[in-house]
Amino acid sequence: FFDPGDPKVPVLYKVERTHTGKSFSVRSVKAIQHGKPIFTCQASFQLSQGSPVQHQFTMPTVPLPEELLTQEELIQKFLQNPNLAERYRKHLNKIEAEDVPIDIKPVNPPDVFRSEPQEPKQLFWVRARGYIGETDMKVHCCVAAYISDYAFLGTALLPHQQYRVKFMVSLDHSMWFHAPFRADHWMLYECESPWAGGCRGLVQGRLWRRDGVLAVTCAQEGVIRVEQTPNQSKL
Repeated sequence: FFDPGDPKVPVLYKVERTHTGKSFSVRSVKAIQHGKPIFTCQASFQLSQGSPVQHQFTMPTVPLPEELLTQEELIQKFLQNPNLAERYRKHLNKIEAEDVPIDIKPVNPPDVFRSEPQEPKQLFWVRARGYIGETDMKVHCCVAAYISDYAFLGTALLPHQQYRVKFMVSLDHSMWFHAPFRADHWMLYECESPWAGGCRGLVQGRLWRRDGVLAVTCAQEGVIRVEQTPNQSKL
């Protein structure tokens, strides 16, 4: 759970030792501003343990990141088309102006010239910009948490592009870390939305290391409110 915070006000973090065991421990955290919680988090920790019980899904077969255009290059390509409607041009310019500290290469970028429903699935190669290095794994986990939230909930909108979004925000975000990884190395982010309804959308994601190892699994539910009248054609 979280509410928008005030970046000008210090945050008080209240940590509760929910459970401390021999192998697993749980901590509950509340972030407080103005005397009210703006964010709650529950984190579970485990001592490293080996087990013969292990399996994973298979990483999708996709083009390598070196073979794909960056998000910035794709936006420039769309903006050069004279038939692009002005409001979509403004939207793309707004995205382009954002200072996002992530390198993104969409594998199957949505077609901005189509309003037909598209399958609620997306694939991105993602990595943090700059060099993080062989530091504490917790740093890479924090960066991956930031990366995982980018464009995640938007996957649920792909079958509904004919509607203009009025309001969209995450309600909760869960992550499970399976294997070590480098957040400043290319990882494949596989996103899909199995369900949407009642002004809510559910998305699931998997962050794959380049060598095919499943590093992180994510899930998010969010509020999605749209205008009831479908948009006109983008051309």
